[in-house]
Amino acid sequence: MIKLKRAVGSTLFAITLSLSLSTAPAFAKKADDTLRVAMAEEILNLDYNYTTKREYIILAQMTDASLFDVDPKTQEIVPSVASGYKFIDDKTLDVTLRTDVKFHDGSVLNAEDVAYTYNWIIDPKSESNATGIIGRWLDRVEVTGANTLRFHMKAVYPLALRDMAQRIMLRKKDTYNPGGVVNKNAMAQKVNGTGPYKVTSFKPGQEVVLERFDGFFGPKPAIKKIIVRNIPDIGTQQAELMAGGVDWMFNVPLDLAQSLGATPIAKHLSGPDLRVSFVVLDAAGYTDPKGPLTKVEVRRAINYALNRGEMAKFLIGGSAEGIHTACHPAQFGCDQKSVDYPYNPAKAKEMLKAAGYPNGFPLDLWAYREKPVAEAVAADLTAAGIKVNLRYVKLESLDQARANKQISAYIGTWGSGGTADTAAIARIHFSDETDRNLSGDAQLNKDVLAAEQTNDENKRRELYTKAVGRIADQAYWAPLFTYSANYLVSPELNFPLDSDGLPRLQNASWK
Repeated sequence: MIKLKRAVGSTLFAITLSLSLSTAPAFAKKADDTLRVAMAEEILNLDYNYTTKREYIILAQMTDASLFDVDPKTQEIVPSVASGYKFIDDKTLDVTLRTDVKFHDGSVLNAEDVAYTYNWIIDPKSESNATGIIGRWLDRVEVTGANTLRFHMKAVYPLALRDMAQRIMLRKKDTYNPGGVVNKNAMAQKVNGTGPYKVTSFKPGQEVVLERFDGFFGPKPAIKKIIVRNIPDIGTQQAELMAGGVDWMFNVPLDLAQSLGATPIAKHLSGPDLRVSFVVLDAAGYTDPKGPLTKVEVRRAINYALNRGEMAKFLIGGSAEGIHTACHPAQFGCDQKSVDYPYNPAKAKEMLKAAGYPNGFPLDLWAYREKPVAEAVAADLTAAGIKVNLRYVKLESLDQARANKQISAYIGTWGSGGTADTAAIARIHFSDETDRNLSGDAQLNKDVLAAEQTNDENKRRELYTKAVGRIADQAYWAPLFTYSANYLVSPELNFPLDSDGLPRLQNASWK
């Protein structure tokens, strides 16, 4: 990898301390029982039914509860607001609710509320971010009693409970269309949830203040108050941590995490994460029907050109590792017997020459996060002879360009919502239902969708093995690495690291 260590060094932040690192600063947050959290991404909408992104998931876990939950230790689906469930047949699910679940306004949740929430989400008028996920398998929800419901499914779908655990936040009846008037932003500014924390103050793009909800039906959080601050610049986050204005940072660059974590100011935590990074290639030729990326030899050359192992080691660290599959190795169905392309820049050059590009070709490479990673990928491709134009943009710009079929290659990441199943990454990237699929492979689309239409695990595994193998053989992606979650936290804070990499601030406590 060309100049990788220099790229790492360039991300180091100049730390000018006005205090001695030999003694830790005074931590007042434990005394006032307030955890102060820094997030780089703007928080503009508190309703996870109408948002995406990791930051919104973290907030939703605090403000909301769902019918089911994911056990952070075992990753098993367990009842939450639901007290029990039973599949009547492959497409009919009966759910019984707890009777002690309260909304933050004090009202008690009932079956009408739950049915309304799900039926609203699948209503085209809702335009919810969750509509596509739930609507593909749910037909309707029927109230069968004060605290019982029946879910009627359109088709067999093995991940229904997991979707219910991770995507749908419960709302009071008529929340989004009081009097028949649609209001998608009804919960955007002050969400009325059922979770362990309630929102007491919200300044969009600046700060969210949450306080422990005494009426929560589950275990009470140890920390009374959590303040989430939007601080886009990592250097400013660092300064706030040093000054005692922040107790928790995530997505911390490895070099900063290691350097500051070696001082008394903060503790560096590094844990597993189901997020993976990859380069998506326009094999279908949407940007250029006869372009270089439509040739499998060129796509394979790109795979050989990338030093995944060094990127994982020097840019991410911890448990991160290079990957060769279009999924996380820990996910069900992610067959590791697929074709691998070990780092071999000389072979990459040979393959480009054989494909008719002895002098390389120009390539617009888009990226939106972790600039050192984008620079490392660009450097490796440049070393192989490809003339890279790195277009580092905001995610919104990349999304728009991709939707308009204007992207030939981009660096993406996907966390699968913490779901240890290839389904959580395959459909969104390799079915015809998404603009992320740049393969143009109709059979791949069929295999990916078929794997979600059977409850037979052996059949699902067989279909995913076929799909993952084809993606690797045809080099539709250039997989890069898994992530390791890097955090900087106050030495006064206990923060558990879960195997799915999702930060659960509601489980934090003071030492």
